Order: sequence, then structure tokens, then C-alpha cells
Amino acid sequence: MDGVRDEELGTTERVLTLLGLLQRRRVWTGPGLAERLGVTPRTVRRDVERLRTLGYPVHAGQGVGGGYRLGPGQELPPLLLDDQEAIATAVSLLAGAGGAVAGAGDAALQALAKLDQVLPARLRHEVRALSGSVEFFGQGRTPVDPEVLMKLARACRDEVEAGFDYPSGGEVQSRRVEPYRLVASDRRWYLLAYDLDRDDWRTFRVDRMTDASARTWRFRPREAPDAATYVQEGVASRVYSHQARFLVHAPAETVRAQIPASAAVVRPRGSGRCEVLSGAERLDAVLMHVLLLGHAFEVLDPPELGERCRELAERLLAAGAPPAPVPDKQEP
Repeated sequence: MDGVRDEELGTTERVLTLLGLLQRRRVWTGPGLAERLGVTPRTVRRDVERLRTLGYPVHAGQGVGGGYRLGPGQELPPLLLDDQEAIATAVSLLAGAGGAVAGAGDAALQALAKLDQVLPARLRHEVRALSGSVEFFGQGRTPVDPEVLMKLARACRDEVEAGFDYPSGGEVQSRRVEPYRLVASDRRWYLLAYDLDRDDWRTFRVDRMTDASARTWRFRPREAPDAATYVQEGVASRVYSHQARFLVHAPAETVRAQIPASAAVVRPRGSGRCEVLSGAERLDAVLMHVLLLGHAFEVLDPPELGERCRELAERLLAAGAPPAPVPDKQEP
């Protein structure tokens, strides 16, 4: 039995080596692969069939310029990376998660969490050192610790509780949560989680967390709101003292291009109109922002904001009226 296991292990190692060779070079000849693997061309053909069975599309060409070539398939099979390739991939994913590539943050973080799960310990310190040399400019997101992102991503994936310290009401408090989703806006990373001490859903800014950790206690997922919608509504509206809704006479796509996603929620309402939900510490501020969009609009909520519109309209009309003529002074 030990001889059979050794033979199976040798075949497995050889097939993985063959896969690595096919991923490294575009085309290999049969004799060339046989020489590199130390086997016969017939064994190479059998190993190629094993790879095909596993879902790797290995094409074989005849004649001059022919050979074995790894082609694209219907699904993405596992890749074999050497140490330097793994380090470069991890650092590139950190850059994507940091917002260097528009729209790539979520996918980069998910891929980074998968890579981190299998990354050898000897490479982790190199990845951390190199990630410290990656910076962003322009409209990038607020910097966060990539290790915190990965901890939270794993906790969401594994459905285990997480804990961290978080500022609230002028003091730092310990929070225990059931993490649900990480959500990236155009400026920041947020965690949508069920707060166990407050018995409700909460949104947390990742850059404000300290001492974040994933725990071993698993939880049964609750019925959750749509993560992206909930976080966006919270960031754009619920965190402010006042909220307002407007019906804007312009397509939703047009208005979204004018307002950052973190400043307002824009919902299509048909017939070239949309609803805008936003918040502010003073209602005048959100009213001025909607006014300066340059589209006709109506106030839906709150009712007092409609009255405020009329008051400001009267002031503007008075300010724009032609000045009254000044009577000529007559000599006594």
C-alpha cells in the first residue's frame, strides 16, 4: 500500500509541475516537457489528460510550431505562483483594495482574502513591508490597515463574531458584532454588522477601528438589508441631523454624475426624473446643493423645507428687483 501511495504522490507532484510549466510558457513541445519532467512523451500525454479532466483546457498542436498550450476555459482554474509572483500579486491586490483602480476595491479584497488564506508564513512579512511602500494620490479612499480589512473579510466569510474599539459620543467603546459585509464607497471602507450590544444593524468606518480581531464564536446569519444600499443611505443621510427628499426633473444617470455617492442616494423615478435623498446639519445646505444642480425639482420631505423654499424665493426676487428710482434733490 505504501508503494501505491508513493506512486500517487509522485504522479500528483508531476502533474502540478506540468501545470506550472504550462502557465510559465505559452507553448511547450512534447519532448521538451518530457525532458523537464524526466518522463517519456507518453507519460506527458497521460498527465495532459489528467489536467483536462480537472478542467484545464490544454490544447495540442501538430507540425512545426505545434505543441502543448494552456488555453482559456469557461471557469478560472487555480493558478500556481512562485514566491515572487505571490508577493507581487498580493501587493497589487492591496493597491486595488486601497482604491487605486476605480471599481476594483471589492473584488481585490475578496481575492486578497483568498490569497492570504494560503500564503506561506515566510512571505507574509515581505507582503507587509512592500504594502507599506504603496501610496495613493487624487480621489483615493481614506487609508486603512490592510490586515484589518483581511481580518474583517475573513470574519464575514467564516460567519464568526468580530470585536474592535470604536469612537462614539466622545469616547472609545468596545464593540461586539456579527460582521455581514464590507462596503467600499468612493472615499472610505465601511463594515455593515449586527451590533450585539445594541441589538440592531450598524455601519462602522474601518479607518476608525482599533484593536480589531475575529473571534471563534460562529453565528447564524440574520435576515440582512442590502449592504450597499443600507451603507449608502446611512452615510448620505442617516448620520445627519436633518434628512430631505427631492423629486428632480432629470434622469438618474445625469444626477448621479453630479453628486458623489457618499453625498446622496439617487433613485430613478421614470419619465426622466429621479428621487434624491440626502442629509445635512442645516437644511439650507442640502437645499442649496440640489438647487445648484441646475434642474427643476420639488421638495418631497420634510414639509417645512417647502416653506423655506418660498422664504428664500422671496428674498431672491427682492434681491433681483430693479432698484427704486432716487428722486432728484431740488434746490430750496
